[in-house]
Amino acid sequence: MTLRRRFVLVHILPIVLIGLVLFAPKARPGLRPCGALLAAAGVIELLFLAALARRKRAVEPATAPCDTVTLVWALLTGWELATSVLHLAHPVLVPAPENVFDTFREQPLVLLRNIASSLELLAIGFSIGLALAVLLGLFAGWIPRLRAFAYPIANVMAPIPAVVISPYLVSLMPSFRSASALVIVLGVFWPTFLGTINRVTSIEPQILDSARMLQPDNRTMIFSILLPYVLPGVISGLKVSMTTSLLMLNFAELMGATSGMGYYVQNSITYANYAHAVAGIIVIGVVVTVLNALITKFQKFAIRWH
Repeated sequence: MTLRRRFVLVHILPIVLIGLVLFAPKARPGLRPCGALLAAAGVIELLFLAALARRKRAVEPATAPCDTVTLVWALLTGWELATSVLHLAHPVLVPAPENVFDTFREQPLVLLRNIASSLELLAIGFSIGLALAVLLGLFAGWIPRLRAFAYPIANVMAPIPAVVISPYLVSLMPSFRSASALVIVLGVFWPTFLGTINRVTSIEPQILDSARMLQPDNRTMIFSILLPYVLPGVISGLKVSMTTSLLMLNFAELMGATSGMGYYVQNSITYANYAHAVAGIIVIGVVVTVLNALITKFQKFAIRWH
C-alpha cells in the first residue's frame, strides 16, 4: 500500500468522528461544548503529521505512526458513539469525550499546578535515589568487605516494592510530601544500587589489569575508572528507573498528598467527577510519554556509541 493511499485511509475515522461530534443528534443530556474535543483532534492530527514527516526524513517505514493514530481515532469514535450519540455506556461512570476534553479548557491552571507538583516531587526523589545508588554501589562493588555486607541486603530489598512500607513511612516522616519523596527514593535506590554492584563486579579483567599498573588509590579507581565504566549502563537503564519512579510517584500521591497528578485523579473519583478523573489519566499518559521521549533523546546523546 502506498503512503498516499494509507494516508487517505487513516483519515476516514477522524472525518467520521468530526461528523458525529458536529452533526449527529445527541442522546445523552448534559454534554459540554465540543470545542475542546475538536481542538484535541487537531493536536492529534498535528502530532501525527510531525511523526510522519520525521519518519519520511529518516527513510523509515511510516506504518507505526499510521497504525497508532488509527487506533486513537477508532477509540475516540467508539467512545463518542457509545456515550454522546447512542447513550449506551453508563451515564456517570463513562463520561462523554466532550466533557472530558472540556476539562482542559475549564481547569488548565489546576492541571498545570498538579503537573508541576508531581514533577517537582519526581525530580527530588529520582535524583536523590539515583545519585545515592550509583555512589554507594561503586564503593560496595569495589571494596570486598563492603560488598560482602551490602550485596545480600540489596538482593533482598530490591524486589520489594517501596509502596509496601509506604503506610509506615507516612507515620515516620513529618509530612505526607516527605513520605512520598522517600517512597520514590527507595523505589529507585535498591534496584539501581544492586545493578551498580553487579556492573562493577562484572568489569572486564583487562581493564582492571591496566588500571592496577598505575597503582591508583581507591578514590581514583572508583571515580576515574569504575564510574566511567558503569555510567553508560546507568544511562541505558534510565527509562526503566523513570518508569519505576512514576509508579511510586502516582501511588505516593494517593497516601494523603494535597497536590499532584495522582491526587487530582483520586480526588476526582472521590467526588464522583469521572470526567475530571479521565482527563487526569490522559494528562498522566501525556507526561509519561514526554518524559520517555526526553530520556530517549538524552540516551542517544549521552551514549551515542551504543
